[in-house]
Amino acid sequence: MEIMDAMVGASPAICAVFDSVRKMANTEMPVLITGETGTGKELTAQAIHERSLRKHGPFVPINCGAIPETLLESELFGHERGAFTGAIQQKKGKLEAADGGTLFLDEIGDLLPALQVKLLRFLQEGTFERIGGQETLHVDARVLAATNVDLKTAIDKNHFREDLYYRLGVLHIHLPPLRDRGEDTLLMAMIFLKQAAATYRKQIQGYTPQAVDVLRAYSWPGNVRELSNRVRRAVVMAEGTEITPHDLDLVIEELQTVDSLDSLREAHRRIEMELLVRAISLHRGNLTRMARDLEVSRSTLYRKLRAYGLEKFVPAATPLSLGSRGKPKKSSPQESAGGMSRESTPVDLPLEPAHQLPQSV
Repeated sequence: MEIMDAMVGASPAICAVFDSVRKMANTEMPVLITGETGTGKELTAQAIHERSLRKHGPFVPINCGAIPETLLESELFGHERGAFTGAIQQKKGKLEAADGGTLFLDEIGDLLPALQVKLLRFLQEGTFERIGGQETLHVDARVLAATNVDLKTAIDKNHFREDLYYRLGVLHIHLPPLRDRGEDTLLMAMIFLKQAAATYRKQIQGYTPQAVDVLRAYSWPGNVRELSNRVRRAVVMAEGTEITPHDLDLVIEELQTVDSLDSLREAHRRIEMELLVRAISLHRGNLTRMARDLEVSRSTLYRKLRAYGLEKFVPAATPLSLGSRGKPKKSSPQESAGGMSRESTPVDLPLEPAHQLPQSV
């Protein structure tokens, strides 16, 4: 799985995840991370590790679904010399490699029943044996696990042990799909574009308004991973200075009707944030034009940006302009004269993400 530099977002759904990560990082208990493919489960596990007391120890990931069943036990627990054909020397497993740090078990739902028993014992007692070994080993490793399958259904089908499920799921984080994260899609698209443009050394200013519409309307079945991959593809394919829907290889889907209702307060909050992010995107963070198009005063705009944690996306929103009672700096004649049309305005890149987990808590 691709690891990104930061967990980014401003939506209530992802902010709740950030809060859980901060709290769970300070414990030694196992954590079960669930969510659809591409939502950032390994990234979340790394965030927990990097904010824990084990941050100076190793972070050891292993994908239980990517390793053949015959090799997985050896990869996880290790083996002794002569334990099986081809075992010409002793091998330490991932669990021992994680001593003093964190072991991340991705796709835990694919773990074989026999290995589930050994893992359960380790979680309960902190001990295990290598394949073919008689010595009981003690390892100090915290276990984080992730899955994109419904483990309760797997339990009903006798594919997953119920006792292991409750042992792993003492603490639980569910990652929301990208389609439920509102304007986080556009925020991340801008950050991914900045990173990809630097990597491929291309002078790309931003997205066309039509590309913004596509990014917001698409359902993103592959979640954050798909968004990152499509943006990188677009940067490679782009011939101009702006990313188009053709570069993204996307077409606008019809928006699905939602049967459930938001509370008035939640709906008001969601609409406000969407409008703010769209204004930042279309006007490249130009506060004067944003305030004009949103038909609010600059002071109200500053207050709203702070309330939603979006001020870092606006280069002009310095501490002086956001909080000082001093006289605001005059805008340039170019800024004061006329607006930028929707058809001709590229969506520029932010300097920093709106909300992200700090490096320490």
